[in-house]
Amino acid sequence: MIRMVGVLICLSALAFAQQNSPLDGLANLSDAVSRRASSADRTGGNADWIELKAGATATLADIHGAGSIRHIWFTINSPSPFHLRELVLRMFWDGETEPSVEVPIGDFFGTGFEMNDDGQKYHSWWSLPITVQDRALNCYFEMPFGNGARITLTNDGAQDVKNLYFHVDYQQYPDPRGVADKGRFHAQWRHETTRAVPESESGRKNVDGKNNYLFMDAQGKGQYVGTILNVFGLSTGWWGEGDDMFFVDGEATRATINGTGMEDYFNNAWAFQKEFNYPFIGYSQQGNRDWTGSHTMYRFHIEDPIYFRKSLRATIEHGQANAREDDYTSVAFWYQTEPHQKLFPFPPVKERLPNAFWKIQTLEKNLPN
Repeated sequence: MIRMVGVLICLSALAFAQQNSPLDGLANLSDAVSRRASSADRTGGNADWIELKAGATATLADIHGAGSIRHIWFTINSPSPFHLRELVLRMFWDGETEPSVEVPIGDFFGTGFEMNDDGQKYHSWWSLPITVQDRALNCYFEMPFGNGARITLTNDGAQDVKNLYFHVDYQQYPDPRGVADKGRFHAQWRHETTRAVPESESGRKNVDGKNNYLFMDAQGKGQYVGTILNVFGLSTGWWGEGDDMFFVDGEATRATINGTGMEDYFNNAWAFQKEFNYPFIGYSQQGNRDWTGSHTMYRFHIEDPIYFRKSLRATIEHGQANAREDDYTSVAFWYQTEPHQKLFPFPPVKERLPNAFWKIQTLEKNLPN
């Protein structure tokens, strides 16, 4: 009887230990040291910003040793209506010379894809890893490093940024063993006006993903953790019949993971009815109801990362069997071992600004009846 009671107590304790909560771990003590790199006025005054001249690059954080970035915050005052595309965020881990993150700052935070009368605008939305409230930009992705981290912001625009405010909150560790088995954070921007593949060429079938829109193509071991996608509809009609297709570890003839439609990948159904924001999924910006204009959606693989041991090619169709021609802009987020394959060539600023179609639409809206 005593033995039975002991077994029950042990099982009860084990069950209790296995409970999970978003707040688990807050009571765990650590040898880590909390630090922040920021734009704070070092004189003790209230000029808590830096100016970023046109064509200049600012180093926001240059951290030595081992640690992990836990939070990044920005707010920006710029006279340029296009600063969300002109400012480029780059991150380097462990002394690397090629960036692991290379994304226009607006796209990294899932805002500023479209253009209104005054140029690009912020769009408020929220998720677990990224939030935007008015002009406050926050990221909570963990970003570990074993031998240094460097974060820069480059102003590719023609006008100076008058006030750039930022926080980079991080932890420093006594030695690199705490991050030895952790992947390094990566994010990559892409933009493409897709080509409509005629039925005579595709037969309305697509197995190998040859003409799909490409989110990322990585070599190494890691896991894919998220997508932010903007589709700017160039013609009326639903553009969401494209399947997500992930090709894992060199698979080329057929997708390892094959979805059932764009809105299904973003965990909605029967098209998108209205804007919504949840911790892992969202349709954060709704365009025109005829499916033209700017539509933004996100999917974070927080509970279901897509693991790869050798390589990953993450793609999605643009319409059934790639039958649609629309304007796609995306950011892919993943972790992987280093060294990483060089990211896609990053286009100059003139190729990142809103395209001629967007400008025409904006002008037409301002014409008198």
